[in-house]
Amino acid sequence: MTVLLTGFEPFDGAAVNPSWEAIRLVPGVRAVRLPCVFGQALEHLRAAVLEHDPAVVVCVGQAGGRPDVTVERVAVNLDDARIPDNAGRQPIDEPVVRGAPAAYFATLPVKACVAAARTAGVPASVSQSAGTFVCNHVFYGLMHLIATERPGVRGGFVHVPFAPEQVLDRAGPSMPVATVAQALTAIVAAAVSVDGDLRLIGGSLH
Repeated sequence: MTVLLTGFEPFDGAAVNPSWEAIRLVPGVRAVRLPCVFGQALEHLRAAVLEHDPAVVVCVGQAGGRPDVTVERVAVNLDDARIPDNAGRQPIDEPVVRGAPAAYFATLPVKACVAAARTAGVPASVSQSAGTFVCNHVFYGLMHLIATERPGVRGGFVHVPFAPEQVLDRAGPSMPVATVAQALTAIVAAAVSVDGDLRLIGGSLH
């Protein structure tokens, strides 16, 4: 079974992006780096799906400020960029795909993926929002591609914390890249093997 993982190039002046560094350490998968650019990221994603014909696709991105690995539940059809992307683009209140549904749920077993990461010894939780920057753009684009052209594919998105070197000069949580890769390895295993999902608490109050 072919599994495709995608990570991002660095953005917002950073020297590294832990999403890319971590997926390179996950064994037995196809790893592809996406540009942190609206539109271009989806073109690269689509090309990777066509090339590798995966059964499972897990896109991974950086979520600075989050303390744990978070498995995203829902992608929204909205680009609303707080900062410019790496090409200087800053869409505001624009759809990812015009005329498409307002949102898609991940087709990964989200709670089973969270449980698998925790069993592997890595803090993890369900997230109800992937934001409105390029991460959500890619997540929504992936799910739209699956819904319209690849209905047999399981897909979703995982956010990871800053790497330790990214918080040397600022306060905030971080996680070693090797630990992130450990979580992603467990998440991939759950995505491949678990039918349905686990009935566990994963909601939030706000």
